[in-house]
Amino acid sequence: MKVNLLGQTLEQLQELCAAEGFPRFTAKQLCGWLYDKRVDSIDSMTNLSLAQRARLNEIACIGRETPVRCQVSRDGTKKYLFPVGDGQHIETVFIPDDDRATLCVSCQVGCKMGCRFCVTGQQGFHGSLSAGDILNQLFSIPEFEQLTNVVFMGMGEPMDNLDAVLAATRVLTAPWGLGWSPKRITVSTVGLIPALRRFLDESQCHLAVSLHNPVAAERGGMMPVERAYPLADVLALLRRYDWSGQRRLSFEYTMFRGLNDDTLHAQKLVEALRGLDCRVNLIRFHESPEAPYHTSTPTAIKAFQDYLNRHGIICTLRASRGQDIDAACGLLAGKE
Repeated sequence: MKVNLLGQTLEQLQELCAAEGFPRFTAKQLCGWLYDKRVDSIDSMTNLSLAQRARLNEIACIGRETPVRCQVSRDGTKKYLFPVGDGQHIETVFIPDDDRATLCVSCQVGCKMGCRFCVTGQQGFHGSLSAGDILNQLFSIPEFEQLTNVVFMGMGEPMDNLDAVLAATRVLTAPWGLGWSPKRITVSTVGLIPALRRFLDESQCHLAVSLHNPVAAERGGMMPVERAYPLADVLALLRRYDWSGQRRLSFEYTMFRGLNDDTLHAQKLVEALRGLDCRVNLIRFHESPEAPYHTSTPTAIKAFQDYLNRHGIICTLRASRGQDIDAACGLLAGKE
């Protein structure tokens, strides 16, 4: 099987070049072609010898895949469908917003976490993506040059595929890669503590924790991860790190009518997060036949937001984008 060059780190490319007897500097040349010039064929790498290109064509390929479908929302959001693996598909969402353009990327086909309110979680797990599969979602859309931010909030749990996620973020941030600031990247998680600890030690990208309910028993009924890695333990881990610098900590809180949107839950959320330098992003629940929940009323959402802000927690309401094409939070399913 050929090696996909897209997603390879400088160190991995150095190992490949050493194994093939290429000069060591060839690895940096490959990085330049892959990540600076973003070529889609080995034959385009014109500062490599003809013999090197011929050998690379025998053992490797770039690994780029164009999307097979693009749906455009009334609000300008675009949802791309990418083929991956053996007949599988993932979805990627491009969100333009004035001077910002965010790409919401997937890291797995489906998801193991089984959150009851998430369409992706209800479809089960069908495999993890490689770093190349993740980066291809950026490199193979026409809006690549417009991107200001990337969020790992699409299909899958990033901490359940951490090696690939870290490799992809390294390519995005390293000087031999795209050279982005880690502040342009946010990685989400439901709270898989062992992988989360490693992420916090090895990455400076922003972190977003899917919280959704501060009451352990209720959260456990919505999110099976609570039983393995309780929110209290996740928060204890997060308190060991400094959040006063450039890396930002946020919590995602989807609003469910009559379930987690009253003053009592707001109080418990304030208590749980007290002393953490963080913010809370409220998300309107996007109803689907797969989930037994309903959307909170605008009045309840506003009251909840105001309570948190009054008690010292920066709280914003995330705008719902792309709902008419099933591109909003929790609706990605990779359906062909």
